[in-house]
Amino acid sequence: LLLPSQFSGLLGTVYRRGNLSFTRDGSALISPVGNRISVFDLKNNKCETYPLATRLNIVCVGLSPDGTLAILIDEEGAALLVSLVGKCVIHQFYFHKPVHSVSFSPDGKKFVITKDNVALMYHAPGRKREFNAFVLDKTYYGPYDETTCIDWTDDSKCFAVGSKDMSTWVFGAERWANLIYYSLGGHKDVIVACFFEENSLDLYTISQDAALCVWQCDTELDGLKPRPPKGATREKNTEENEEFLEEPKGEEIHGKANPSEQETRDKVKYSRVAKYFFNKEGDFNNLTSAAYHKKTHLLVTGFASGIFHLHELPDFNLIHSLSISDQRIASISINCTGDWIAFGCSGLGQLLVWEWQSESYVLKQQGHFNSMVSLAYSPDGQYIVTGGEDGKVKVWNTSSSFCFVTFTEHTSGVTAVTFTSNGYVILSASLDGTVRAFDLHRYRNFRTFTSPRPSQFSCLAVDSSGEIVSAGSQDSFEIFIWSMQSGRLLDVLSGHEGPISSLSFNPMKSVLASGSWDKTVKLWDMLDSWRTKETLILNSDVLVVAFRPDGKELAVAALNGQITFWDHENAVQTGSIEGRHDLQMGRKELDKITAKQAAKGKSFTTLCYSADGQSILAGGLSKFVCIYNVKEQILMKKFEISCNFSLDAMEEYLDRRKMTEFGSMALIDEGGGGDDGVAIPLPGVKRGDMSYRHFKPEIRVTCLRFSPTGRSWAATTTEGLLIYSLDSGLIFDPFELDIDITPSNIHKTLRQKEYTKAIIMAFKLNEKKLIQEVIEAVPSNEVDVVCSSLPDLYVEKVLEFLASAFEMSCHLEFYLIWAHKLLMLHGQKLKTRSVKLLPVIQFLQKSIQRHFEDVSKLCEWNIYNIKYALAISKQRGMKRLAEETSVDEDDLDSDSDYLM
Repeated sequence: LLLPSQFSGLLGTVYRRGNLSFTRDGSALISPVGNRISVFDLKNNKCETYPLATRLNIVCVGLSPDGTLAILIDEEGAALLVSLVGKCVIHQFYFHKPVHSVSFSPDGKKFVITKDNVALMYHAPGRKREFNAFVLDKTYYGPYDETTCIDWTDDSKCFAVGSKDMSTWVFGAERWANLIYYSLGGHKDVIVACFFEENSLDLYTISQDAALCVWQCDTELDGLKPRPPKGATREKNTEENEEFLEEPKGEEIHGKANPSEQETRDKVKYSRVAKYFFNKEGDFNNLTSAAYHKKTHLLVTGFASGIFHLHELPDFNLIHSLSISDQRIASISINCTGDWIAFGCSGLGQLLVWEWQSESYVLKQQGHFNSMVSLAYSPDGQYIVTGGEDGKVKVWNTSSSFCFVTFTEHTSGVTAVTFTSNGYVILSASLDGTVRAFDLHRYRNFRTFTSPRPSQFSCLAVDSSGEIVSAGSQDSFEIFIWSMQSGRLLDVLSGHEGPISSLSFNPMKSVLASGSWDKTVKLWDMLDSWRTKETLILNSDVLVVAFRPDGKELAVAALNGQITFWDHENAVQTGSIEGRHDLQMGRKELDKITAKQAAKGKSFTTLCYSADGQSILAGGLSKFVCIYNVKEQILMKKFEISCNFSLDAMEEYLDRRKMTEFGSMALIDEGGGGDDGVAIPLPGVKRGDMSYRHFKPEIRVTCLRFSPTGRSWAATTTEGLLIYSLDSGLIFDPFELDIDITPSNIHKTLRQKEYTKAIIMAFKLNEKKLIQEVIEAVPSNEVDVVCSSLPDLYVEKVLEFLASAFEMSCHLEFYLIWAHKLLMLHGQKLKTRSVKLLPVIQFLQKSIQRHFEDVSKLCEWNIYNIKYALAISKQRGMKRLAEETSVDEDDLDSDSDYLM
């Protein structure tokens, strides 16, 4: 069951670096997260991370105009051509140098990339299969410094390229007789963005010192004259030169910075008609990103201080000026309708989508900006809670992959989080000396547990009733026990002679297991005055303890890399796994010893049993997560968490290319500050900040947890929160298959109204669509009879199918009838196999609970609307009655006057 597990989602990280891109219809946003991309569906409120990855962090994403293809380019210039429909890699290409930007032409036939001081135009890959998807067409020379940005005209005839040398160049995608390639100056800082006006050659250029230049062209797009065809302009290289070429150059086109008067005669001319400054007096004049919507003439600019402006061009009218945070805005994107604006802040890992007309957020997500340390699944598997070194506790929805609440009460790093058994209370332990309880109904911190003397809590556990809360201390070697009801400290358990590393409650009994660096595991009986029931002696420091879901076995991971299994009732070791060789450490950049030698001193730091208790997950300071069979004590599979070489400790061997005569390249700190450095330099520093230091985070797995449904598991890593689930694709997995069981025979049986036989045959063939067709063909009044005649073996299979069908189907009442009848008729027999069936039942509960919440909200809203409508009609009726009464009284008065 566990072997087909594959990567299915990334939570906890919403944006790292690179450019944001809206899809063609403007309803979804593509965001680079490390070396992967996440697609946020803003209309259906869902997020999906594609199962493909580059070798290093992605720095730029180019989206084709039809929205089917994307080019992902990493830090070293390695590119992947990706199908957004099939979610797969089509082609790989290497540009040899870091690429700054990539942009497809509006007609989808070409794309341009900027690297070094050149712009390279390639033929865009078509819909047919090609031997080489990237064919170089032209190489454009002109700027003296690195190129930074690209923009195309609407008819794909020309494109503009901005540069760090403060100039902007206008190039033709084809040779135009009246267009010479020359530069537009007028700026005093790096060009951040350049934009063409709609259906025009008029141009806007924006520089880093918050200046905007408006350039007017004396020629319309239709006025560009094609040049008569000539022979190939490219000079043939000699065979000697051919050997040293890294890549074919295509046709080379050289622009001129200062063309003569004769050359510019009767040619396209640009003139600067205006220059604007965004804020002359403000101290946030470091402009970092910009986006322009041509149809609505809306310009959005972001600054290093977290402020963004909305202007209407060409009159430069300020519409809005707002602040997101105090962090640099790294990327801005506007959707096709011009209603939604997306902002990415790499410093905090923040992603916002803002609807500027209604001044409201469409999406507001932020991950942990430091490492995630701990996670826990809710009992029904619907939610995941994570704790990070930034002191935040976040709750994520597993269906939508969105964070819906963040608790910020902790003042230091969170070390452990857990749910209580009812799923409505979250507990978190922190280095700030508190354990806090959060209510998921009202989203508040309703209880805070503290120790008599301030202690840094390193681990946390809560018993199955949710009444006893325990936390272990790093510095005082004690375990503190509190009551959830009263919040009082019940007892302090002492006896360990080293820091407490891990706590775990037995799910079936009130027994607490505590692991410590003093090489012991102590078992405490919570019902018998908290005495030590047993002490298990190990050969090395204990790092983590975990009980099996049925409470009959205890797993312990120690510093020597061993995982040992114990029958804790009799204090007998039942087995052990030597896991040190499976951990497979990577070599850090500054390590003096090899990865193989370094792995000898490493160990597993997190353990987790699968939902059925047959397997155990183990992870540590490595890019691998190992899954072992507990009974056979063998390695079943190793999952590679990441292939991102932007992280440290990824490489197995020393990279000779990074070694220089002065030592490793990692030791040589350039100190230039770079794009992510501090914007305001120190006195006397020409560029960047000399105190800025770049570091590579180390790959590691800090926590592993299995979903109670048994269909997925999650890991908190340096990359974020990764979820691996069972492959939902079509896998031929027959069950007791016979030669007579075919789709045609199943349909024939169904027509004869032999429903039970048809269901059994469908499950034997095990095709999901066929099973769905058969079950939905059963009339609702026949469900009772069919359920009672199902063999015991197939009851479990039908329940599992119902749980998965609930997630997608709209036939809620029909499937609820099935689930109700099965549980009522077979409840007693199912109870005897409760341990084995628990993941299936929890999967069913998760699916029903989600629909219950959605439908109950809708019903409450409808009830409120009906009550409101009734109250309004009643009020109007009373008003009409009062008016009629007053009219009758007036008539009576006039009659009495007449009589008098």
